[in-house]
Parts: sequence; C-alpha cells; structure tokens
Amino acid sequence: GKGVFLDGSPVPFATGEIVFGEPGTNGQHSFYQLIHQGRPVPCDFVGVCIGQQAVYLDGEPVSNHDELMSNFFAQADALAYGKTLDQVREEDPELPEELLPHKVFQGNRPSLSILLPKLEAYQIGQLLCLYEHRIAVQGFVWGINSFDQWGVELGKVLAKRMRQELSEVRRDGRPLQTAGKGFNYSTSRMLQTYLQNISEGRALLYKDAFSDPFEYFNSCVGEVCDVE
Repeated sequence: GKGVFLDGSPVPFATGEIVFGEPGTNGQHSFYQLIHQGRPVPCDFVGVCIGQQAVYLDGEPVSNHDELMSNFFAQADALAYGKTLDQVREEDPELPEELLPHKVFQGNRPSLSILLPKLEAYQIGQLLCLYEHRIAVQGFVWGINSFDQWGVELGKVLAKRMRQELSEVRRDGRPLQTAGKGFNYSTSRMLQTYLQNISEGRALLYKDAFSDPFEYFNSCVGEVCDVE
C-alpha cells in the first residue's frame, strides 16, 4: 500500500490488499461467514490433488484428504451461486419466516480456485511467483513502487528508541515511571505497565546474564537438565 505515486504526488484512491487465510476447515469457522454474507472479499482457494497424509478409515465415506477437498470444491460453488429465498423455502418449508433472510446467500462472490497436482517445493515456488507477480503488476497499473517499505522503516526507527527505553530501565536502573517519555500517552502507559508486571512477577533480571543462549538452556533456570 502506498500514499504517493512514483513521482511523489498523492494517490487519490486506496492501494494495496489485506491478505489473510487459513488452512482447510480452520478458515470455515473463522472468516468464511464474512465472505459468504458480509462484505465482498475476493478470495483464492488452493487445493492439492495428492494429499501428503491421506488416510482412509474403514466405514467412512471418503478419506480425510477427500473430505477437505469436498469443502474446497463446495465453498467456491457456494460463493458463486449462493442461495435464493425460494431455495431456502423449498429446502425447509417449516422454517420460521423470521429466519428466512438469514439463510439467503447473495452469490456472485469473487473467488479463484487453484488446483495443484501435489504440494512440493516446486509448487510452493509457483505460488510464490504467482503472488509476487500479482503485486508487481498492481504496482505497474497504479504507478506506485510495490516493494519499498518506508512505513516498515519508520516502525524500526521507533523500535530502536523503545529498545533504549527498556535498556535504561531494566539494565541501568532508571525509574520505570519515567519510561516512554516522547511517545504518545497510551504507548507510555502500556510500556510502564509492561515494566511494572515484569517487576512484580520477578521475571528475568538483566543482572542474571548468561554468556550465551546454551548456558541459559543448560541451567534450566536453576535446575539441572540432562541434554542428549
């Protein structure tokens, strides 16, 4: 996302995307309701023909992988066609009238289904190339630089200042009530609360320093560990 064109002039429209996702049925119970009946969200479904850990149990209608793929095919179809009020009534004639609107789906929701033959390093590389190419093309069309990250740099600069605050309080003994000066009030209060909880909880003290991470691991915070 950018707020200026390549020549530095303001961009008068929204740029960039918010990309999120989940594997398999986890997504169904977290954000699929949004994409079916909330605001339109263009989405990609990525399926694999040959599962890595396919298991079929006697008596089950399909394997675990085929169960997941059933949802892969069905969700995209549901987004495309939805369900009309007449279909809801036909499906359940006894459904109370006040519930009918809640089971209607608009349909015509944008989605892209990508079916891979299998999932190995090569196919993962293909997916990375696809999404990298998409971001590059969006930048070409909008006239922005898709890949510099000045916003990230600002956060890192502020993180250096915050690191110094933590060091001066925890390592050098500066009063924690003075922490966060120069940041906004809410950030200062959160930082002071963080430091207060560390102090009251008797968390790791900087005086308990170790020469390297393995020394800390082997000590197991005061207990002896046998590491194979």
